[in-house]
Amino acid sequence: MPRALVVGNTDGIGLALTRRLLDDGWDVAGVSRRESGLTHQRYEHLVADVGAAGYPAVLRDLAAVDLCVYAAGIGEMFDADRLGEQTDAIRVNLLGAALTAEAVVPGMLARGTGHLIGLSSLSDVLISPVAPGYAASKAGLTSYLLGLGQALRPRGVAVTAVRFGFVDTKMAKGPATPLKITVEDAVAVLMRCVARRPAVVSYPRRMSAAARSLRVVSRLGLR
Repeated sequence: MPRALVVGNTDGIGLALTRRLLDDGWDVAGVSRRESGLTHQRYEHLVADVGAAGYPAVLRDLAAVDLCVYAAGIGEMFDADRLGEQTDAIRVNLLGAALTAEAVVPGMLARGTGHLIGLSSLSDVLISPVAPGYAASKAGLTSYLLGLGQALRPRGVAVTAVRFGFVDTKMAKGPATPLKITVEDAVAVLMRCVARRPAVVSYPRRMSAAARSLRVVSRLGLR
């Protein structure tokens, strides 16, 4: 029976993906900051904060996994009086993902197979005064996943960076959320990634093109 680990799965994309994997016959372990209401004979849940010092030890106690999806993520609008919120975004979105990879990848390498998926963002191309910590964390995450994937693929382990635009979850903040997709659409994209194991997926494509254009504008503004 294939076994998956989904980090950040008590709501949003992580929860919907967990349910889909269970429906498709996977054994699933979930990790989140709070208890899960999900009950299933093939599901186990661990409570842990990816930004806490003891987080890697929690993952080391898990059985080996064939698939790991890092779906944890936070982000707040910039407030000069609360810079710690920007630091927290970098800690959870980037460092938490790296610690997860550090814990699960060795087991995959030992077996010569495995797949790590990280949920990044199309905002990884932007320099953002609105949410600098979020944009920076996603830029770092995409870069890390792509580099890690190139290093690990010859040894049988695939790494995929999934760059979503706006998804209809609590993370879709702000007055404008163009081309927002449903959680079900996002899960469908992820399941295609599980089947095909690409290095990177950007979705929706029209939003990806718009993000590239905004990158040029934002960099011109720095001159």
